[in-house]
Amino acid sequence: MAAGDYASDARLVTVVGGSGFVGRHVVRALARHGYRVRVAVRRPDLAFHLQPLGGVGQIHAVQANVRFPHSLDAAMAGADAVVNLVGILAPDGRQTFRSVQAEGARAVAAAAARAGVSRLVQMSALGAAPDSASEYATSKAEGEAAALESGVAAVVLRPSVIFGPEDGFFNRFAALARMLPVLPIVGGATRLQPVFVGDVAEAVVKGVDGSAAAGRVYELGGPEIVTLKELVDAVLRITGRNRPVIDLPFGLGRIQAGAMEIVNTLTLGLLPKELSITRDQVELLKVDNVVSEAARTEGRTLEGLGITPAAFEAIVPSYLWRFRKSGQFDTARAG
Repeated sequence: MAAGDYASDARLVTVVGGSGFVGRHVVRALARHGYRVRVAVRRPDLAFHLQPLGGVGQIHAVQANVRFPHSLDAAMAGADAVVNLVGILAPDGRQTFRSVQAEGARAVAAAAARAGVSRLVQMSALGAAPDSASEYATSKAEGEAAALESGVAAVVLRPSVIFGPEDGFFNRFAALARMLPVLPIVGGATRLQPVFVGDVAEAVVKGVDGSAAAGRVYELGGPEIVTLKELVDAVLRITGRNRPVIDLPFGLGRIQAGAMEIVNTLTLGLLPKELSITRDQVELLKVDNVVSEAARTEGRTLEGLGITPAAFEAIVPSYLWRFRKSGQFDTARAG
């Protein structure tokens, strides 16, 4: 179904936190499948870019904040399903892991129950666990529990590292390779399973339409399992940059991350995001970020949802060309 092919009485989906990288792809996928989409964000004026992703009147942004339950009630009024995409990679003032990913998810789940919606899709992350050393991971686990215990038919999605044109992963390392003569990384041997944002968006649609079983946790990964060092090497190859990659020990990585956190605080958050790393992120890198054998056996994967995952090597070169020395005019082979 093409975007714009929808009925005025089509099912309404409220997407909480839908203006970011993953959100825009989720909104596009929902619109393409004929849903009406209400995007609940703190700043609706910054979500106008979503409207062209659907037909006239199909996508509408409204103001909502997970810290104010009444705003969530208004955003979910009349909705058939709710998708919660609210999340952060690092704390920022009042936006802490607990307030956003634990308490915020609990507020969304409670509002969804009050609204009587038929489906709730909670976006989590691989590695979410209540006993993790990472606050990011423990808060994600609390958010999962809130969704599954809400009384609404809920589906939890745990993607690995998500890639796509606006991602903060491949673009970050490509930018660092352009800025620095040497690339220091932490956790070079940690295994990752990069997953395409378009595939994650289709999994969200499966959660909304009932194809994904309620009460289950789906683990989303791409077709390749690679180490962080191998991914950085791939970025250098694609962008045509020759940079030494130094894999720092975790202890030294924590010291570097702590220093970057201090610098970011002293500069009032003006440290370039490409240089930013936190001690919590170092903790995350100590654990492999791949789909479990149990999820594969039980069909709780993209393939189990009928989605063939795209390989990063097939897509990443299409948007990292801008980091090559001659940009789109670089005629050298990318891989």
